[in-house]
Amino acid sequence: MKRLLAMLSITLLILAGCGSGGNFEAQTNWKVEDFKFENQRGEAVSLDDLKGNVWLASFIYTNCTTECPLMTFNMSDIQKTLKDEGIEDYKIVSFTADPTFDTPKVLQEYIGNFEVVDESKWNLLTGYSQEKIKKFAADNFKTAAIKNPNNNEVMHGISFFLVDQDGVVVKNYNGYTDVPKEEIVMDVEALIADGK
Repeated sequence: MKRLLAMLSITLLILAGCGSGGNFEAQTNWKVEDFKFENQRGEAVSLDDLKGNVWLASFIYTNCTTECPLMTFNMSDIQKTLKDEGIEDYKIVSFTADPTFDTPKVLQEYIGNFEVVDESKWNLLTGYSQEKIKKFAADNFKTAAIKNPNNNEVMHGISFFLVDQDGVVVKNYNGYTDVPKEEIVMDVEALIADGK
C-alpha cells in the first residue's frame, strides 16, 4: 500500500510538472475601455487591433531620466526572451504619459535607442490629451499618469500589465526593479495556451 501511494504521488508530481498547458490564473479583472491612439509609425492602433492577442502594457515618457529607460530596457529584455522561447502571439503597448511632447517621431527615435528584437510587435502610443491619459491610466490600469504643471516631470506607475486576448488586465508586475521576467514570460505563454 505504501509503495502504491508513493508511486501515485510521483505520478501526480510528474503530471503537474509537464508543460505549462495554460491554466493561467488571473489576479485582476480590469476591462480596458475602447481606445484609438497613434503609434510611433504614425499608424492608428485601437483596442480592436489588439483583440485576440495577449499584450504587455506600460506607461513611460521619453523625457524621463529615471524609471522609463530602465523599464523600456526591461521590456525589450522580456521581448528577447519571448523570441528565444519561440512565443509569437503577443504585442507590447507603451502608452506615453507625456503626449504633448511625445509625438510619433519622438517615440520612434526613443525606441531606436534600445535593442528591440521585433519593433513590429511594439506600439508606443500617443495622440491624446494629458487629461485623457490621466483618466485612461486610472480607470483601466489603476495607475497614475499625472504631469507636474511646474516642470516636465510626469508621475506615473512603474508596473507592467498583462492583458488577455479580450482586453482585460489580468495581472501586473514591477517593471522597474526586481522585474520577474521569467514569470512574465511563463504567464504570457500560459495565457496564450489558454486562448487556443
